[in-house]
Amino acid sequence: MALSAEENRLLTEVGPGTMMGNLLRRYWTPACLSSELPKPRTQLRVRLLGEDLVAFRDSEGQLGLLEEHCPHRGASLYYGRNEAECGIRCVYHGWKFDTTGQCIDMPSETRSFAASIKAVSYPTHESGGIIWTYMGPPETMTPFRDFGSDALPESEIHASKIITHCNWIQTLDGNIDTVHASFLHQFNAIVEEPDDDTDRPGYPSIRTSVRLKRSGMTPRLEVHDDWYGFRYAGLRTTPNGYTHARISTYIIPYATQIATIPFATRQLLVVPIDDHSAWRYNYVTQDPHFENPRNVSDGSSRSVVGNPYRRFPQGDGVQQRLFTVDNEYGIDRDVQNDLGPGGTFSGIPDHNSQDYMVTETMGPIYDRTREHLGTTDLAIVRFHTLLLQAARDLAGGREPPAVGADHDYRGIRAAEKILEADEDWRRLGTNDDPMVQEALAQRA
Repeated sequence: MALSAEENRLLTEVGPGTMMGNLLRRYWTPACLSSELPKPRTQLRVRLLGEDLVAFRDSEGQLGLLEEHCPHRGASLYYGRNEAECGIRCVYHGWKFDTTGQCIDMPSETRSFAASIKAVSYPTHESGGIIWTYMGPPETMTPFRDFGSDALPESEIHASKIITHCNWIQTLDGNIDTVHASFLHQFNAIVEEPDDDTDRPGYPSIRTSVRLKRSGMTPRLEVHDDWYGFRYAGLRTTPNGYTHARISTYIIPYATQIATIPFATRQLLVVPIDDHSAWRYNYVTQDPHFENPRNVSDGSSRSVVGNPYRRFPQGDGVQQRLFTVDNEYGIDRDVQNDLGPGGTFSGIPDHNSQDYMVTETMGPIYDRTREHLGTTDLAIVRFHTLLLQAARDLAGGREPPAVGADHDYRGIRAAEKILEADEDWRRLGTNDDPMVQEALAQRA
């Protein structure tokens, strides 16, 4: 069932005063990467939820996030002097602000007038290589939702982001959609991979997992609501007659965890810059060694010809796009039309660019009144319904879901496995999963 025009507008508009924007501002939100402010006395333009801001580290390394425009006459504080005595000074008339937005010096006016001036500012929290902010009403600010990144040692912190030029919902729809992995990301060489005897109950190799997605083009979808959003499974019957379960999560409002063997805590977040663009954040939330205590897929991810599961560029920090609409996402029609091992379903050379192509070519904001959703869109429908309901509930005075500190945020996980005959996929990746218990015991 398609959304109405009003529902689509409510879902996609995130600026100040919008219903969805009000909801998003009640959650701690990535503002930028820590690596974008690498040392004291650095500053950065930030556009977030339709607001123009400036982030900076003062001379002692403390973080500030202020409205970009000086409250005097509106000049940009991005061009201000980040001075040695803890503050950023507007170069137009010399007004200086600390990390809280308080004006602490005003050479052209009296000290009492300076004390009465405060720039719009938002609190920050640095965790997991990301500088987070809370943009909602101060009186409703909740503790930072720690998914485990606060305890990560410096050596295990990995965070990156890359821009996508479309509304944030389109990108999140793609993250949540498990079915497109049977089409968009497929390549012909996978059918020539030798059988490695992992099409049986237990944990398949990565290449068997890809083959199962290739052969299982009509998965059954099941969605299980939870306090943080939902988990859902794409269930495919394997060539040997077993059930392959890929369990992914949606964590309101921005985050997804993609099905991974045997389970995963790493998050992909889609954060609106404004209504027409978004940042895709990828960050480690917990010790990455924790996620695979038996190294169950070791040696199974060797590259094959034409493998679009190559994800580049690699590394941390702000990633640059190699393929965009300007170069037609690098599409090669010969590769797309090649039915041999060198062919790929899309003809686009890497996994991420395939996703960008489909979501960006929908247009800046897709008109969902024109959608025709089917049975394999069950998770997409639930995602839209949950967000719309939360926004409406907030407008009606009800608190948003999953904002409190009394939740086990570290216990949310995606997972993947070929099920035993009587095994319930809902258990996979939870604290009751024997593989998770084994990993928790090793970590302890």
